[in-house]
Amino acid sequence: MAIMGVISGLLTALIALLFRLAVDLPLETLLPAGSESFESLPHQLRFALPLAGAVLIGLIFHFSDPNYREGSVRHVIDRLQYHQGYLPRGNALMQFFSAAIALLSGASVGREGPAVHLGAASSSQLGKSLKLPNNSLRILVGCGVAGAISASFNTPLAGVIFAMEVVLMEYTIVGFIPVILASVSGAVLSRLAFGDEPAFSIPVIQTGSLLELPLAIITGLFIGLLAALTLKLYQNTTKKQSWPILLRAVLVGLLTGVFAMAVPQIMGIGYDTLEQAMLGQLGLGILSVIVIAKLIASTVTVGLGMPGGIIGPSLVIGACAGSLIGILGNQFYPGDSTHAGFYAILGMGAMMGAVLNAPLAALMAIMEMTYNPHILMPGMLTIVVATITARMTSHLPGIFSIGRDRSDYTSPVFQMLSRAGVTSLMAKDFARHSRHITPEKARQLLDEKPRWLLVEDLGEEKYILRPADLALYMEQEDFTDPDRDETIDLHKIPAERSLLLPIHREATLLEALLKMKQHNGRAVYVHQPAAPLMSEVAGIITLEDIDNYYH
Repeated sequence: MAIMGVISGLLTALIALLFRLAVDLPLETLLPAGSESFESLPHQLRFALPLAGAVLIGLIFHFSDPNYREGSVRHVIDRLQYHQGYLPRGNALMQFFSAAIALLSGASVGREGPAVHLGAASSSQLGKSLKLPNNSLRILVGCGVAGAISASFNTPLAGVIFAMEVVLMEYTIVGFIPVILASVSGAVLSRLAFGDEPAFSIPVIQTGSLLELPLAIITGLFIGLLAALTLKLYQNTTKKQSWPILLRAVLVGLLTGVFAMAVPQIMGIGYDTLEQAMLGQLGLGILSVIVIAKLIASTVTVGLGMPGGIIGPSLVIGACAGSLIGILGNQFYPGDSTHAGFYAILGMGAMMGAVLNAPLAALMAIMEMTYNPHILMPGMLTIVVATITARMTSHLPGIFSIGRDRSDYTSPVFQMLSRAGVTSLMAKDFARHSRHITPEKARQLLDEKPRWLLVEDLGEEKYILRPADLALYMEQEDFTDPDRDETIDLHKIPAERSLLLPIHREATLLEALLKMKQHNGRAVYVHQPAAPLMSEVAGIITLEDIDNYYH
């Protein structure tokens, strides 16, 4: 798995870089002042471009399989929860091209969500091609997520924490090692392509004194309220996903176009605006307008099912809101407050942590994106305050869990059984025979002291019974009677028999448990390809085995 983590990280980073270049290179050519200079476009084009892009995406979605529309981080978590980490190629291809169109047309979304999806899908396909068991596939998906975040932001540590905290929702040593290696591999490839500079080039700023901590708390409270508003708006918007996809696309295009004519800073990824906020180059008025317009446009776009991520917009919104607080703080305490850019960094992490319900990943992200060690203590305070405020005021989980029941996914039983494959627990000490058996053959089988007797006949259902039941039957019966039938019918003797349900070798113990519950069964057999005269039963797992394993 460590070797697979390295391979996964390199593969993921390569795909994430290709996606980034697919967006950046055309924009560098088309926009007058660089890949994010949508502000330099005329008013009419700022309106028409997002509308045209949204309509094109709507047409693509309309004429394609609806199952392929799901994408981004939410899709990855769903596939981990319900499909053991298998991510279809069709969704990944759709996400690549549709998200690229969205970003090229100035939609108010981020590139990190699609990059996470593409990284997780590539790692999942790698694991499937090698026929790895599903518990290993889950870790590979985590590797893909970490590699994608690491390559997108140049933040290897934040990539690991994001994968564990947001997607896998667990911290284990067996998962940490390959995920760390994947994240490092992704960062190395990213730095070879784009250099090893931090994501945002700003001076190292620090607080003037501990007296500024109340202002950091106020920043957290304000950002927490903005995050709660985002979560509520997202929840209400997702309820409209039953509307026709073309109608939703047109609404998104019109909304973005109208906002973009007045506030072009909301278009695209918006990292140029974020950097300006951290450098203190934006005034109160424009910061306020950007926060409101970006929050509405981004949340509605993602909530209505358009491709793109919410991580990037949350960073931009948080940075602008934090800079707003910093400017106000300087006005009330002239000369004593830190540069507004410091609060922009705090706000950036606070918004990400509160919206995603991932405070640790947000803290690591802002540290690695700015290379500012002074952000640690006030960042911890602001992010925690914002996260608690968002939870208490919205009564909602992180944005990727809204509308989804994650209670089973985060339960200890689910996590433990998902980590173990069926081949690790299956019993191999069983004796097999057809339904009819002679007393002599039965005694030979019992002398082998098997754990189970497997009853299988060609084309018939398979059963298991305990050897003790057969032994008791033979003690009670008189086989010396000449008028007695020479054979024993294992289907008719008094015994507790369990029907065996088939399950594939790559399955986890969780899949085995769910299969038993769905069919009201008590045992499964691990299926293996069967040659002539060879059984297809590789091993047996009972409900009692799983219960004992967990306890």
